[in-house]
Amino acid sequence: MFFQIYGETAGWQLLGWLLVFTGLVLMNEVARRTKWGGIACFLILPAVLTVYFIAIYIGAAAGAEWALQNDTYVHMNSWFHYAKLYAATAGCIGFMVLKYNWGKLGKAHWFKAFPFVIVAINILIAVASDFESAIRAGSLAGGWWLSSEGVWLYGGWWNVLNGLAGLFNIVCMTGWWGIYSSKNKQDMLWPDMIWVYILAYDVWNFQYTYLNLPTHTWYCGLALLLAPTFAAALWNKGGWIQNRANTLALWCMFAQVFPLFQDASRFTTVTSVYGEGGIAAAMGSTMPVTANPTAQGLISVIAFAVNVFSFAYILKQAKVQKKNPWKEEIFVDTKDYQEAMARTR
Repeated sequence: MFFQIYGETAGWQLLGWLLVFTGLVLMNEVARRTKWGGIACFLILPAVLTVYFIAIYIGAAAGAEWALQNDTYVHMNSWFHYAKLYAATAGCIGFMVLKYNWGKLGKAHWFKAFPFVIVAINILIAVASDFESAIRAGSLAGGWWLSSEGVWLYGGWWNVLNGLAGLFNIVCMTGWWGIYSSKNKQDMLWPDMIWVYILAYDVWNFQYTYLNLPTHTWYCGLALLLAPTFAAALWNKGGWIQNRANTLALWCMFAQVFPLFQDASRFTTVTSVYGEGGIAAAMGSTMPVTANPTAQGLISVIAFAVNVFSFAYILKQAKVQKKNPWKEEIFVDTKDYQEAMARTR
């Protein structure tokens, strides 16, 4: 098994997953269906939280006990969590600018490249984190290192390979300028971002969380990845990237303020040993983490292969159609593309 789900807490862990998945799907609908829902979720709420975060760090710097013992300060203090939160939120705001055609920016043709740029930035943040884990492990063959949040991570060559998969994932985004607003103004659509990209992204990102967020993967590696894919597959055709940004930003806000939901509650679920040869983390970790280099390496190989094959398929399609896959849309003959475009008319 990938996750330690058994015993007395198994029911609570499954319930926790269902609550997170359902909550993300519903909150995405609130954020996308109304202008004020989006403003509340991605402008007002982040502004309030920013004041809260600054107050915590000012208090901690002054030695205030309430700040030093604050769950956010203790459990969610790495650069990665803050970078992801604000990068994802910036994406949500930019997507609203595009779908509502706000101001000169929302009407500018060059700004249609914003979704590609912000998604690439979010991917690069994760790639940098993967490379950091490989470096801090001290050896590509594998090694433990303790994060600033008190979690032991087992880094190695698998992090490097998954980081490279992330770089391929960036160039698998096609039709950068093919950004549209749905006719009901509920969604920013990227029709050329079909299942080819979504599959490559989900496999790569799951592996990122499996390697680098072993205490959070049950939620941010499964529930958070499946929620936007579920919505895009059933009713929001062409809106996967907006779904992904919305759910990612909302989850990051929740996790930043209530980290113990994942780290120290009946809902806590950590990654488990896959097969034989598991290596237990050194003493001193605040969470019981295990690692298996064979499983880590295998999944990284799969993530890399899926992204390389997706990239090769894109190049093949572009060659057949004699198109530049980044300047022009290349999946125009697919059902997914056509269903998404039908929502713009």
